[in-house]
Parts: sequence; C-alpha cells; structure tokens
Amino acid sequence: MRLLPLFAAITLGLGASAVAAADDAPVPTRVAVRAAHLVDTKAGTVRDNPLVIIEGDHIVEVRYDGQVPAGVKIIDLGSATLLPGLIDCHVHLTGDPGEVKGDYYEAILKRTAIDSAILSPTYAKRTLDAGFTTVRNVGADDYVDISLRDAINRGDIPGPRMLVSGPPLGATGGHADGTTGFSPWIEFHDVNGVADGVDAIRHRVRENVKHGADVIKFMASAGVLSAETSVGAPQYSQEEMNAVVDEAHRWGKKVAAHAHGAEAIKMAIRAGVDSVEHSSLIDDEGLKLAKQHGTYLDFDVYNDDYILSEYAKKGFPASTIEKERMVGRLQRENFQRAVKAGEKMTFGTDAGVYPHGWNAKQFAVMTKWGMTPMQAIQAATVTAADLLGMTGKVGAVAPGYYADLVAVNGDPIKDVSQLEHVAFVMKGGDVDKNDLKR
Repeated sequence: MRLLPLFAAITLGLGASAVAAADDAPVPTRVAVRAAHLVDTKAGTVRDNPLVIIEGDHIVEVRYDGQVPAGVKIIDLGSATLLPGLIDCHVHLTGDPGEVKGDYYEAILKRTAIDSAILSPTYAKRTLDAGFTTVRNVGADDYVDISLRDAINRGDIPGPRMLVSGPPLGATGGHADGTTGFSPWIEFHDVNGVADGVDAIRHRVRENVKHGADVIKFMASAGVLSAETSVGAPQYSQEEMNAVVDEAHRWGKKVAAHAHGAEAIKMAIRAGVDSVEHSSLIDDEGLKLAKQHGTYLDFDVYNDDYILSEYAKKGFPASTIEKERMVGRLQRENFQRAVKAGEKMTFGTDAGVYPHGWNAKQFAVMTKWGMTPMQAIQAATVTAADLLGMTGKVGAVAPGYYADLVAVNGDPIKDVSQLEHVAFVMKGGDVDKNDLKR
C-alpha cells in the first residue's frame, strides 16, 4: 500500500520534464511517393496521378488532386505505374535449385540446416528485390524458416514479411519424409514433420505452434519431387487430415494442404483446410467442394517450364521429370477450368523449386491460361492477403495499410510481364530498391 503514494510522488516529480520531453519530440517525417498511375487492387481499376503519403511504416493518405502537403519528402517515380507490394503464398526460402549443380545427391547428403541458414538470407533478398514484400513459406525442415522470419522482423537482414510453417507434416514414406528411397542404414538428423496417426499428428501440430509456426502445412497427397511412384495418391486418412485441421484451427492457425491428386484434394477440402496447394488434378467435384467450403486454390503453373527444361541437367532422377511431365499440362488445364468456375485463387509459385526472384514469371502463365492481368495481380495482392488473414494490412494501397509499394516502368494491365522487371520496391516505408531515381 505504501508503494502507491511513492509512485504518485515520483510521477508528479517527473511530470514537468516528461511534458517538456514530449514537446521536444521530433515530428514524424512524412514521405510521399508520386507516380503516373496506380493499380487499385481493391477496385480493380487503374487511377492516374496518385500521391501516397507515408508516415513511419504505414500509409496515411492516398490522394489524386496533385496537391503535395507542406513538409513532405517526395519520392518521384515519374511515368511509372505503382502497385501494392506483391504476395507469394507458396515459397520455400530455405532452398534453391541453384544449389544442385549436376549432382542431385550432393545437396541431400552433404548439406545441413546450417547451409540452409547461411543461404536463405540471399534468397529472401532476391525475393524482396523482385517486388514480393510478403510471402508464406510453406515447408522448411529444422525450423530454419522461423529463424529467417525472426531475423527479418528484427531488422537484422532484408527480406519480405514472412508467414512460416516450419516442417510440413506428412506420413512415413510420403512426400514429407526425406528418407524415402534411401537405404534404411542411412540416418538423417533433421527435424521434420513425419507423423502417423491422430495422436501423433496433433502432437506434431502443437510442436510447430510451440516453436513459432504461423501456419500449418501438411502433405495430403504424394508429390513430384520425392521418391514415391504416385504423384497424387492420398497419404493421410480422412481422420488424420481432420486431426491436422482441427488441431491447427484450435490454436488459431490456418492450414495449407499439399495435394496433387483429385481424391486427396477433396479429402483435404472436406477436412476444412484453408488452401489447397498445387491442385493439379482437381476434378469437377473438387471444384464444387472448394466453392462450397470457401477453400482457396493455389496453382503453381509456371514451374513446370523450369523443371522440364533444367532438372535433367541437374541430375534429378528421370522418374521425377516424368511425374512432372504427367501433371504439368493437366494442372494448367485445370487452372483454366478453375478460373472459369470462379474459384477463389491466389498466387503461389513454389519458388525454391525454381530460382528465387523469378516469382513474377508466373503472372504471364496465369494470363495465358485464362486470367486477365488484373485478376492475376489481384491474386497476388488483395486475394492473397485475404487467405493469409492480412486484409487491411497488405495487398492494397490505402490508408492504414503497410507502406509496401512496387513500381514498374510499363503498364502491367496491358503487359503483365512488366512485373518481371520491378524497378522500385518499398517495404514498410523503407526503400529497398529504386532504379527510377530522378
């Protein structure tokens, strides 16, 4: 009881100096970014002569009257077109095919989590420089992605804003099991997400949450870049998938399901996942289920080109390349069907399967297979933000949002490949790149 009068006396004694300090505090500097055009991703239109006023790491005003408030520092981007920072909902920033130089097994058998930790900041910087200011990293062993996210958030290294999953969950012998196809005498000491049965799966989800995962990723089906014969066969039972989603949602975490096969996709949707990754062989029933459940679909429709062009040179097994050849064209055709069906679709590239920083190459493929340029841009902005639970923070240029901005010299609505050549990048009010200096 005697502490209260003492605290009051100290507070009163400091009152005058505290007020003086507040009066002397510097007024936050405001910055205005000016360009010729702005892609308004909320409205789906392009507006002329935008002036985006920023204070700290947030946008405070967007105006189109040409009037610059007094005392505002101007970043003039001239005739460029401004967009919100781009979002990739499916990346793997802890690996890159550039690590495989003709020896497929070298990266698997001779490298460790320390190698991933050393190299991942380079991949993060390439991604940010490409205009992707927010990403969802869905799959990294040893929690390297969590450490990478935290280092970026502390300001230790540059990189995109990250949501991370940690090790993806999967069945023994399945797409998350890195020992599949190797001798049982070889021991791997990485921390992975292999778990079988409802109780073990719930424990694995809790482990990932405990260590800082923002989202839970699991392997509903077999995959392309792993040793199983199948590409799309279900690898968890319905009860196991239900357990993943129930436990993750209990902890307030969204769930992403890797699923190529039609049946695995439907099982994952019935379990209540928030997004299906790859979605390669989705059928009509799957499209109807996705719409009924409000499930987002991510189609990584660019990387087929890179895998078929480069992976044989890198020494990948012929079985891997044949599996990609089998699903690549079908995935693009099903992407087109999903667009026509009006499905909820976001921008997810699987970067890390191809080089980081090439993320924007997917835009042209999306438009080739049915989306308009505006739809593709919205998939990588407002729609992606909704999937990530970040509406009101990223994906649009509007008051209250993070000051995440990119700019290109041309018109991305007429030629969406312009987004492969981002010339200006700002993340949270800090300029990462400016090749438009005047």
